[in-house]
Amino acid sequence: MEFQRNISEFILLGLSYDKNVQIFCFVLFLFCYLSLLVGNLLILISILSSSLFYQPMYYFLSHLASLDICYTSSVTPKLITDLLFGTKSISYYNCMLQVFTMHFFGSIEIFILTAMAFDRYVAICKPLHYMIIMNRTRCHLIVLVAWAGGAAHAFPQLFMAISLPFCGPNEIDHYFCDVFPLLKVACTDTHIIGVLLVANSGMVAFVTFVVLVGSYVIILFTLRNHSAEGRRKALSTCGSHVTVVFLFFTPAIFIYLRPPTTYPEDKIFALFYTIIAPTFNPLIYTLRNTEMKNAMRKVWCQGCFQRKHTIN
Repeated sequence: MEFQRNISEFILLGLSYDKNVQIFCFVLFLFCYLSLLVGNLLILISILSSSLFYQPMYYFLSHLASLDICYTSSVTPKLITDLLFGTKSISYYNCMLQVFTMHFFGSIEIFILTAMAFDRYVAICKPLHYMIIMNRTRCHLIVLVAWAGGAAHAFPQLFMAISLPFCGPNEIDHYFCDVFPLLKVACTDTHIIGVLLVANSGMVAFVTFVVLVGSYVIILFTLRNHSAEGRRKALSTCGSHVTVVFLFFTPAIFIYLRPPTTYPEDKIFALFYTIIAPTFNPLIYTLRNTEMKNAMRKVWCQGCFQRKHTIN
């Protein structure tokens, strides 16, 4: 641990040295972050203010919306600030905090997506037993297990990052602190830690992805016996989930399920699961979901009408 005292901060090299690229990225990511905040807050308030909250799928969706905000906020505000002011430094303790929060909220989000896939599987494959299987107590338990799983994934990541000795250089070729880029600047043999990281992050992402894909394959197979209207409605809902899963998991698996090396392209792939996919989540879950759109109209249009009526 004594080596760590020689490093009080790290320098994040960011996405590009080009000023024009930095300005473009600042505008783009600021727009994405504000869109994410507004979109997820709209979803969250709409669900909490309507009867949808008592339906398991929307109960999980409300948790996903709040997790999207927490997860992206662990990375994006720092990136936007660095692009605006040209600062690239991050303290050692904030770097470790970023490692923990990103993996903590990110893994909970993965488990919530799995819970949503399970919910759709029960709704489509076992409709007569749906309300018994997906009762509110079980939904609470699933969310609790997701948070426990997030902690079980994130704390080993943090402990491995803290155990790394740093004695210089302190430049990280990334726009946020993650364990793989930290391995590159650690002044020790990181082979064993690298294998443990792949076993942790890579296998969590891969196994969850396989479970999700398998569940949707079973759902598609079961839909053959449904009516055309039932297939259309189910495919609309499941299509939203599948889109989110592929946007989030594909780049994450590419980065974490491989030997612990870093490439310049990693920063581009990381943008998908840290900023771009969470930004599209509100659009994907609202534009393709009739119940969600109706709930939002009811909550927000009635609220505006009542406010206008009160003023008059």
